[in-house]
Amino acid sequence: MTSGLEAKSEVTKNERQEAPAARDVSVWKRKDLLGLELLSREEIVAVLDQAAGFKEISARSIKKAPTLRGKVVLTLFYEPSTRTRASFSLAAQRLSADVLELDLDASSAKKGESLVDTARNLRAMGVDVFVIRHQQAGAPALLARSVDASVINAGDGTHEHPTQGLLDIFTMREKFGDLKGKKVALVGDITHSRVARSNIWGLKKLGAEIGVIGPKTLVPGALAELGVSIHHHLDEVLDHYDVFNILRIQLERQGAGLFPGMREYSLHYGIDERRLARMKPSVMIMHPGPINRGVEISQAVADGINSVILQQVTNGLAVRMAVLALVQSARELAGVRKPK
Repeated sequence: MTSGLEAKSEVTKNERQEAPAARDVSVWKRKDLLGLELLSREEIVAVLDQAAGFKEISARSIKKAPTLRGKVVLTLFYEPSTRTRASFSLAAQRLSADVLELDLDASSAKKGESLVDTARNLRAMGVDVFVIRHQQAGAPALLARSVDASVINAGDGTHEHPTQGLLDIFTMREKFGDLKGKKVALVGDITHSRVARSNIWGLKKLGAEIGVIGPKTLVPGALAELGVSIHHHLDEVLDHYDVFNILRIQLERQGAGLFPGMREYSLHYGIDERRLARMKPSVMIMHPGPINRGVEISQAVADGINSVILQQVTNGLAVRMAVLALVQSARELAGVRKPK
């Protein structure tokens, strides 16, 4: 029988073994991650390389690393979330951080307390990293200017969702390696999609060719200025792209009359077995979730051999571990004042 002392020693030993191999991430000097538009190609690659190391932890018997031991990570979500919030919480726990999940319905925000006041009070309790999702674009940037803790944008309005963009790119890179010249299509509600914006900024910096596909009312023409191809007829470009990233129709952000209806949308832009058969045999089918099955994508395609949707979720954990580790490391190197 193993004594408690021996068991503790074994856990400590395993934690040391499970720390990922050292990688050159010296290029990363940001205490915050607010968007991929702000990042250089080298910074994006640093996150992807760090994530590759952390992904190994999830395959081990003890899924822990001591990277953030003694640190406090708070998820502050002003909008609903399943995957992103759970992924960040689990990522922080696997790095040995203490994790707080604020219930806004039971918080002082319901009494009118501002975001900045909420954050400053929580920072005074010792929170080191704020992971924030907010309905207003720019809220994470405001928070980053207001507290000396690290701030990670988990989605702000229709602006960006940087960790989703990073995990999508990570998943593509696992299959293709170098993404230079690879052709990636984003299909659906581009206008209201923060995921689309993060994908575009990140993929452009890695040299990919990007196309956006959807009704004219849901695809901003200004994207052409970024060198993005715009298509309104999905059937005309099915065999052109290596990746189809299918985006959710965001009815909660839309006004009325942007397209005739869900059935009509599915008829023209839904990815089903018939359209899949006309794509490249090696095509990668992606979706950031949640999925409207039978609208944006059929059940057979979502669960088929070309789909990497669940792989995206798995990779999201590794990417968020990498981001948490990098922003905290940069913050410590820069020198952080203790909360008053």
